[in-house]
Amino acid sequence: MTIRTIIDEAVAKGPEITAMVFKRDRVWQELSYREFGQRVARVAEGFARLGVEPKRDCVALMMENCPEWVECYSGLAASGVTVVPIDPKLRAPEISYVLHDSQAVSLVIGKPLVATLAEILPEHKFVKSVVVVGDAEPIEALAGIKTETYEEFLAASPVPAQGGRYATSKPGGSDVASIIYTSGTTGRPKGAMLTHTNFCSDAAGCLDVISEVTSKDRFLVVLPLFHSFSFTTNYIVPIFQGCSLAFVESLRTVADDCKAASPTIMMAVPLLAEKMYGRINDKIKKSKVARLLIKLGMGRVIGAKVRRQLGGKLRMIVVGGAPCPVYVLEGYRSIGIGVIEGYGLTEASPVVSLSRPSDARPGTIGYKLPNIEVRVAEPNEQGVGELQVRGPIVMKGYHNNPEATEEAFDGEWLRTGDLVSISSDGYITICGRKKALIVNREGKNIYPEEVEQAIAIDQRVYDIVVVGYSENGETGEKVGAIVVPNIELITEERGGNEPGWGEIETMMRQIVAEQCRDLADYKHPRKLCVRREPLERTSTQKVRRHVYQGQLDVK
Repeated sequence: MTIRTIIDEAVAKGPEITAMVFKRDRVWQELSYREFGQRVARVAEGFARLGVEPKRDCVALMMENCPEWVECYSGLAASGVTVVPIDPKLRAPEISYVLHDSQAVSLVIGKPLVATLAEILPEHKFVKSVVVVGDAEPIEALAGIKTETYEEFLAASPVPAQGGRYATSKPGGSDVASIIYTSGTTGRPKGAMLTHTNFCSDAAGCLDVISEVTSKDRFLVVLPLFHSFSFTTNYIVPIFQGCSLAFVESLRTVADDCKAASPTIMMAVPLLAEKMYGRINDKIKKSKVARLLIKLGMGRVIGAKVRRQLGGKLRMIVVGGAPCPVYVLEGYRSIGIGVIEGYGLTEASPVVSLSRPSDARPGTIGYKLPNIEVRVAEPNEQGVGELQVRGPIVMKGYHNNPEATEEAFDGEWLRTGDLVSISSDGYITICGRKKALIVNREGKNIYPEEVEQAIAIDQRVYDIVVVGYSENGETGEKVGAIVVPNIELITEERGGNEPGWGEIETMMRQIVAEQCRDLADYKHPRKLCVRREPLERTSTQKVRRHVYQGQLDVK
């Protein structure tokens, strides 16, 4: 099975079903699967006209979520061209590195990137053409390279009555569909080569677990499609089932767009799920009736009203990318919105496990997908070891990086770098990152994530990272924490009076001590740094832990 297969089947089975819903000039518009299929074929023809060769060339996509992103990816991948999705918010040197490593011969970019590309393109002589999305006006050539607006590109690319690129060029399952560069928290990005079989197998595994997804479902596309979690769950999975995609205009308009587009399913990272729930919870707190209904176990009565504000049909949120606070998971469920936790990594296409809708256990990452194998490598006495994965979802390797590819595998098994335990009935619990593990002087292992999750339950803590630190060259590490207070909430609780910084620092120390009371003493942070600025994060909202390693050391 290939991405071409699932697109063709979706078009054939439901040509009049809505494929995409999006807003243009403040007006909501729809595109049917029949229209989508026609535009995909024109995209394939357009890149053939620009000289892009299937099974040889790469094309980079650099733009925010939009229907054109999906059309371009579909037309390229379905005709056998490898696509390189790039975060449009990367800086020029980062974009330049990915372009150089992938040797992309053509680029599709959003209008805001025109100036950045004009700056770096002279360094990349292999780029032969650029297509600009978001500007209907003709645009000057960038660095002397052939440049077209998306409208010009499509208008100049009619599909021949017979033949043509889309009709004659089809990918195989083992062909590389995407090279996705890991945002990573350390080092240079690595390009994971993911095949058509990888993505289609991952989508099939997800749908085996969440079997109630049908062509009547509508997915709210909030998370960026250049990221593998959103790509598979917001693009491959819905097209696999012939569902529709609803694009939000921006993060600021999620609630309004949700109300207008009436999605049934939403993918989220914990930060987004938490912020949305925070707004819901604030309204509940202000209503005596709502609080009483929750206490009486009648949260679904409130949930109906909440769901109406979110379009009336939202029934499922799938959370991935990092652990989600238990109070958020339980809060959504109390008002009748099911929450499924997932786990994965780019190198595994990316979903490895999902909790079952009927048997969700907060704090775990669910069961492995049914079409793959997992194992715990070198478990300790508590059964904790590195999670390793084998099966059709595992990448071919890293592009141009045989050394990193070799390090990523233990024989046929993909090393995830995550420490886990697996219960007797198959539920997987993340214990921490292998590289983030803190080992103290007594040789005891401390998983930073466990301590972070305990402290982050208090909503007066806006952000936290737990790191190991050393004192005066001693062997072993002690536990330290860098905390960002939620000054807005603290001020609100004080009737609008913001406390002094010294008082805030004292409050944070008290919170850390209180929240860690149920943890073993050796896991308690011995050193605390309170800062105003939010922690540095990757584009997928993971804390750049390596930035803070060593900051608390005493020499």
